[in-house]
Amino acid sequence: MAKTDEYDVIIMGAGPGGYVAGIRAAQLGLKACVIEKDTLGGVCLNWGCIPTKNLIYQAGIFHSCLELEEMGLAVDVQGFDYGYVYNRSREAVLTLVASVEHLLKRNKVEHIRATAKIVSEGRVALDDRDEISGKNIVIATGSRPMQMKGFEFDEGQVLSSTGILSLKELPDSLIILGAGPIGCEFAYIMNRFGVRVHLVEMEKHILPVEDARVAAVLERSFKENGIEILTGARAESLEKAFEKVTVTLTEKNGSTKLIDAQKVLCVFGRTANTDEIGLESVGLKPEKGFIPVGDYYRTGLKGVYAIGDVVKTPLLAHVAAREGEIAVEHIAGLMPQPRIDPDTIPSAVYCEPQVASFGLSEERAKEKKIPYRKVQLSYRGIGKAVAIGKTDGIIKTLHDPGTQEILGAHIVGHDATELIHEILLAKTAGLLPGDIAGMIHAHPTLSEGIMEQMRAVHADS
Repeated sequence: MAKTDEYDVIIMGAGPGGYVAGIRAAQLGLKACVIEKDTLGGVCLNWGCIPTKNLIYQAGIFHSCLELEEMGLAVDVQGFDYGYVYNRSREAVLTLVASVEHLLKRNKVEHIRATAKIVSEGRVALDDRDEISGKNIVIATGSRPMQMKGFEFDEGQVLSSTGILSLKELPDSLIILGAGPIGCEFAYIMNRFGVRVHLVEMEKHILPVEDARVAAVLERSFKENGIEILTGARAESLEKAFEKVTVTLTEKNGSTKLIDAQKVLCVFGRTANTDEIGLESVGLKPEKGFIPVGDYYRTGLKGVYAIGDVVKTPLLAHVAAREGEIAVEHIAGLMPQPRIDPDTIPSAVYCEPQVASFGLSEERAKEKKIPYRKVQLSYRGIGKAVAIGKTDGIIKTLHDPGTQEILGAHIVGHDATELIHEILLAKTAGLLPGDIAGMIHAHPTLSEGIMEQMRAVHADS
């Protein structure tokens, strides 16, 4: 029997964009529902951010046990069971899924477990049967791992990011095709657990969208820890045999190279989930898979919004969440910022050393002929970093040569993903280097490095 109650806003998808939008809508007095065919939390919580970070944490603990040998202790790891590691990662997921469910209930957001499909203006079908109506629809259906011809996932020998998170036993060796954030994080995890890793990237350096100098620090660390890195190499084909996968590469000099491992992880990017959700029924046409949006993430159709991975903005959970808030605040009659300023979006890679950044990079500044001043500080100059043996890293900031305005920041090093926010807060608040330089920082802390960085900028004014 069809549901007839009209909602103020129907949200398709319950990932970080969808469930945050639902909660914010309810807080603003809107009658909202969230439709999700799978588990609450979307890819990020279930098969992305959360389980990956748990594995990174456990990998660090495992490696630290081996480091105890430097203190004269013998550690027997022969009884190590990766199945226990897997179970702990799933426990973290289940805990947070329950938290999301609780938040939705507490805020009186209806959760409908179904497949959602738009059937006409203001109407959404549930599992192709029941229909609900709403004054507004927010599309937040997320994305899935991208497949490339010849490298299709079988989740046995050829893994997606979901497949590798489902492993209960470690492979003895792994080829990772794609050295973006996902590829680098899994390279770190597997290497720390003793897996032989080949990390392949077709661009000039790993983490190709990050600052080249920052990426070089991470690449050096990876190599020192035994990860084989091949950059400027294109994967041409893949051949499976019994317990072995062979990948044929074309290197930057044009030569052919064969590498083999027990399994291969393919992380070529992600594909927006814009197919089979009924866009054609209301005349919405994706562009290269993404839904075009304007201010407040409105589509070209009245009352329909799109957020998160289905729009052409950075595919990050925190971006989706803020976009969801902006969309429903506009629906509620508020006037939030029309769009997220891309130069204030932090990126974070959680391997060791960590990588974090926001805003202008040197490469983009040179390309667009934007004048800038660069200041760089080594972690070796930070007392806390020396004390804890984490000196592998740099803090790099770009500034307006005249006003000293912060244009961008790039950090590689221990706790970089936490440190980046002090600089980002200063930028969004309109503060200058002198404001940070004059603020007392506790000693010894890694954040003193931010203070010293800004002192170096301010001293030359």
